[in-house]
Amino acid sequence: MLLLAPMEGLLDFSLRDILTRAGGIDRCVSEFVRVTNTLLPERVFYRIAPELLHGGCTPAGVPVRVQLLGCDPVCLAENAGRLASLGPAGIDLNFGCPAKVVNRHGGGAALLETPERIAQIVEAVRRAVPADMPVSAKMRLGMRDTDLAVTCAQAIEASGACELVVHGRTQVQGYKPPAYWDEIGRVRASVSIPVIANGEIWSVADAQRCRMESGCMDLMLGRGMVADPGLAWAIQQADHGTMPDGPGPGLSWSALQPLLLAFWTLTERLFEPRHRAGRIKQWLHMLARRHPEALALHAELRTENDPLIVEARLFPIP
Repeated sequence: MLLLAPMEGLLDFSLRDILTRAGGIDRCVSEFVRVTNTLLPERVFYRIAPELLHGGCTPAGVPVRVQLLGCDPVCLAENAGRLASLGPAGIDLNFGCPAKVVNRHGGGAALLETPERIAQIVEAVRRAVPADMPVSAKMRLGMRDTDLAVTCAQAIEASGACELVVHGRTQVQGYKPPAYWDEIGRVRASVSIPVIANGEIWSVADAQRCRMESGCMDLMLGRGMVADPGLAWAIQQADHGTMPDGPGPGLSWSALQPLLLAFWTLTERLFEPRHRAGRIKQWLHMLARRHPEALALHAELRTENDPLIVEARLFPIP
């Protein structure tokens, strides 16, 4: 199973739509809905995950679990109950966000220092939603070290979560390579629920090494999938012995143009004109890791914000 990661500020519902069209992704997790001390109105959940209006799936039919972030078990449970009534493919709990502004308020990765609070959150959310609604979690290896990683994972399992994604770094390590896939394996061996490995998977070869070191067959793809929209498809093809590492048939730069055009068209409907150029440039910056054409385009458009000019350069009329 291959999951598409939640990535605050990058992988929102519009990019989820486009990347799931490329194929290979079995399930998505939304960016987090931040829960503080109030019961959020339904419109907040719809804004983060408009897939709720369409059976909890992307237009390509890929299920989306909606992620909640917070540190108050009671408030999280109340909001999980409301969210469950909107029909998500499941509810995910964030114990991994490394952002300092989140951690200062006791959320995200900061909770990894208090396994007992993690247990309270998972248990409260599990009780608040229907028995057939999946409740999963995503965590890092810890805040400053990995000493409590196993304890946290066991607390998540014991409190009723059905699945756990582990990002192979601590909060302090942020997104700096490498990801410690062997540490994910240590966590996996300590619980009986499915564990999904996440972090620094940029290629089919990375996926294979991650599986070997972590013992996890299921993977969550984040920046690697944004940089190479064909990555999940390539991993699946390699699993079936039909494709080597690297962009394969249908994943050339020219073949990616329909995805770029679809994303550009989607941003026209969803975002104000002043934000459209920024969205496509953000993606081009990531695509540049795999495609030199994207690198050249990003350099050319770096200071350009006029949507008409950007569109003319991205999609010139033959």
